[in-house]
Amino acid sequence: MGVDSVAPARALPAWWHLDARDGTLTLDLHIQPGASRTEIAGEHGDRLKLRVSAPPVDGAANRAVVEFVAARLDVARAAVSVVRGTTSRAKTVAVADAAALSPDVLLAGR
Repeated sequence: MGVDSVAPARALPAWWHLDARDGTLTLDLHIQPGASRTEIAGEHGDRLKLRVSAPPVDGAANRAVVEFVAARLDVARAAVSVVRGTTSRAKTVAVADAAALSPDVLLAGR
């Protein structure tokens, strides 16, 4: 007799926080502005490292982060906002109505 095997649930990364009550996703990011291209660069401690080509001037890097996250998660830019760290490399980004998303969607194309 065979036993049905069930794959163990994979732990979510430390930088991914989904509020089940309202479906808001928060991402803890480490930003490297002024990079040669915008891309995910792995993990940096408990944060996801994101390189952005925009410089850290007049909010350009923050806008680049919002645009990249919105495009990667296939949500409207209006659903994505920097809620902490607007003048810091350590940022927290919120994504509204993200209950159906998984970290794999963000990491796709890495």
